[in-house]
Amino acid sequence: MEFIDTHIHIDTEEFDADRSEVITRAKEVGVTAMLVPATDLASSRNVIDVCEQNPGYMFPMVGLHPEEVKEDWREQLSVIRLLLDKAIAIGEVGLDYYWSREYEKEQLEAFEEQVRWSVETRLPLMIHCRKAQNELVAILKKYKGNLPGGVFHCFTGNEREAEELLSFDGFVLGIGGVLTFKKSHLPEVVTSVPLERIVLETDAPYMTPVPMRGKRNESAFLPYVITRLAESYNTTPEAIALQTTANAKKIFRLQ
Repeated sequence: MEFIDTHIHIDTEEFDADRSEVITRAKEVGVTAMLVPATDLASSRNVIDVCEQNPGYMFPMVGLHPEEVKEDWREQLSVIRLLLDKAIAIGEVGLDYYWSREYEKEQLEAFEEQVRWSVETRLPLMIHCRKAQNELVAILKKYKGNLPGGVFHCFTGNEREAEELLSFDGFVLGIGGVLTFKKSHLPEVVTSVPLERIVLETDAPYMTPVPMRGKRNESAFLPYVITRLAESYNTTPEAIALQTTANAKKIFRLQ
């Protein structure tokens, strides 16, 4: 069984002590690729460096995460823009009003700027959205028909929200550890979503699945998510792995 982790922050300091062991464990369970999103200019550079040390296995994204949008967002974006030729996607980008709306206007402008990059370069988007779906959808609608696709990362919404997001052609939902949480409604929600519109992700070191809660997340834990998805779709883990891998390869143009 082979599958892809479409969202892992393996460049971060949480993995500095044992990055190579994390990669080894991932390969042992069947992870054939790790896609690595950035959060700001510094991490965009770092992601590229880490991925270049693991060619053909790790693939970098560059972008400005909504929680990192501050007064200097324009300066950061002007330099991140120069790194797009090294990336397979633009991300992690989006809107997040969960903690604060202090930079609400700046988040909207920064996100739309990066959406325009996606239209221009045909690089897919890795989208983060928290407490901002209405605003996010309003921006994406301006470019509907011209978007190359991407992933709505860490989807945790309901059937209606899933349907609204998947009205954008070429986009899929990123499903990870939340699916396994005891109080999660995702196992029921995903049954309304065609399996062709789902990819696997960890968001490691965060969002650790059951039964590994309390530990740092890593790609080697993805089989727990796959098993739970197989139960929801009444199919085999192998079928989940096969389809989600095909979905990821199509979106990110991987061989």
